Amino acid sequence: MLDKIPIRKIIHVDMDAFYASVEQMDNPELKGKAIAVGGGGIRGVVAAASYEARKFGVRSALSGAQAKRNCPELIFVKPRFDRYHEISKQIRKIFYDYTDLVEPLSLDEAYLDVTENKKGNPSASLIAKEIRERIFKEVGLTASAGISINKFVAKVASDYNKPNGQKTVNPEEVLDFLEALDIRKFYGVGKVTAVKMYQLGIFTGKDLKLKSLEYLEEHFGKSGSFYYYIVRGIHNSEVKANRIRKSLAAEHTFNENLSSEIFMLEKLDRIAQEVSKRLIKSKVSGKTVTLKIKYSDFTLQTRSKTLPYFISDKDVILEVAKDLLFQEKLSDSVRLLGISMSNLNTESTNKKPSKPESKSVSVQLQFEF
Repeated sequence: MLDKIPIRKIIHVDMDAFYASVEQMDNPELKGKAIAVGGGGIRGVVAAASYEARKFGVRSALSGAQAKRNCPELIFVKPRFDRYHEISKQIRKIFYDYTDLVEPLSLDEAYLDVTENKKGNPSASLIAKEIRERIFKEVGLTASAGISINKFVAKVASDYNKPNGQKTVNPEEVLDFLEALDIRKFYGVGKVTAVKMYQLGIFTGKDLKLKSLEYLEEHFGKSGSFYYYIVRGIHNSEVKANRIRKSLAAEHTFNENLSSEIFMLEKLDRIAQEVSKRLIKSKVSGKTVTLKIKYSDFTLQTRSKTLPYFISDKDVILEVAKDLLFQEKLSDSVRLLGISMSNLNTESTNKKPSKPESKSVSVQLQFEF
């Protein structure tokens, strides 16, 4: 089947412990030490951890209290998102020296399609190496990269030789690479899905490949077809230079749990203001308002309402959020509230996604990677 899938030269660049590395770069006293960005205070949550901290099991989304128990020497650093945005722009500027087909996934990672590139370099591997060297020389940070025929394999490969390394999966190596891969390493397979796959006897890509399309759709719904195709090296999603934003959100974790809706209204006002500010800055509006509620026991609840018209005004967003808050009684005290806008007016021109096609350009083994 590999001889019938489209072949592109895709690089996935992923910065190494980005937030933490920026803090260590800007403050030499933090170099070589276990640090966590965020996580300070009783209710704090870790946003990023240095590799020194990761050795102790400190990871993003871990509570600050647990992180400190894991690593008593851990140093908490307050996030500086303006600085991270500044550094991210410098890195992306380097990307655009090689191709205009750059699809950022976040501040610290992006896909690049270098099938045809500004340097006229036929080797995607050498381009990735040059980009990483430039990031280190011009910015002062290390990056890892994955290089392969599509976004999925490149994404998986970028994690293979972290930190400060890269992995190329050539066209003729793709199937063997995926078959040998632990199912937990498949991008798109989360912890819950991995456990379900284990229960079904699926531990590696090879195990996954033995399952039929019907079997996977029966057990995993719409995701089943995704798993069926990716393990066969088929992922036809192109690198999109202008990714269409599908949602926009803001949220806040409280220092103390809130037990009354009345006390939450002031918090919602500020969150709605931030959401409106981001919508206006992005020049978009949306129809669907979703209220996110995280309770003190960490259970999560969402409540949504779709309007017949697009909105971006803070007062309107707040009114809908209030309606959602009072929609039903809260089951416990609340530690976090968030508001997100989706069904944005950027989606009106979206085409309905289709299933991967298997007819395209034939693989050429001399296709240089």
